[in-house]
Amino acid sequence: MSPSAVRRSLASRGASRAIWPATWFVLLMLCVWGFPYADGLLRVLEPDANQVVYQRASLASLLLKHLFVVSVAAVVTIVGGVLAAIVVTREWGRDFLPMVAQVASLGQTFPPVAVLALAVPALGFGTLPIIVALVLYGMLPIVRNTLGGLQDVDKDIKSAATAMGMTPWQVLRQVELPLAAPIILAGIRTSITINISTAAIGATVGARNLGDPIIAGIVNGNMAYIIQGALTIALLALTVDSLFERLQERLRSRLFTS
Repeated sequence: MSPSAVRRSLASRGASRAIWPATWFVLLMLCVWGFPYADGLLRVLEPDANQVVYQRASLASLLLKHLFVVSVAAVVTIVGGVLAAIVVTREWGRDFLPMVAQVASLGQTFPPVAVLALAVPALGFGTLPIIVALVLYGMLPIVRNTLGGLQDVDKDIKSAATAMGMTPWQVLRQVELPLAAPIILAGIRTSITINISTAAIGATVGARNLGDPIIAGIVNGNMAYIIQGALTIALLALTVDSLFERLQERLRSRLFTS
């Protein structure tokens, strides 16, 4: 197949997949703005409940707070995880490779609930404990994928770049990171998607987010509340995940056609 045919095939495939992020986002917005007016529909789930529409806070405000918590945790995990992986793949930092890999793995051996239980006495109730839990829980996929991506870069390519006069920093920035980018992005995608769901437990320690309706529904035995929170979180995760999938496809097509 000619390069032009390959590019056309990738472009058509990308256009079809671009529909999904928009679809999930539209459904997310329908839930956020539509649930407050869906009393009749939600009443089917809880016909005997005094109230079926969650009204302690708007889903829009809870969505923004949920995104804030996940975004802060994502920035910390991405910066920390990628930098740690870069350091231990350099000659002068290879001795720390086992330690970094074990520390990253350790974060996922502790359930987020246990991390919250340990963090609350030191940090108090609110947003900070859940951010700490999300950072620990989301570090492993980023560290693991960054290590794998950097280690999989062909040594001959790096040697050729060095022979052309590139400094180690230039080799890293212009050769290693671009080639490893799809794998690194896959780890970031996994980390953030998992943390979108995990962040809901922050409602148990006073962090206002989309976990509030779920916790309120569990406490009050109200399935309608649970559905409002769970469906909104699921659609948010699908929206973000499909956006990352689209970005991965663009990176792969750019590397393939370059």
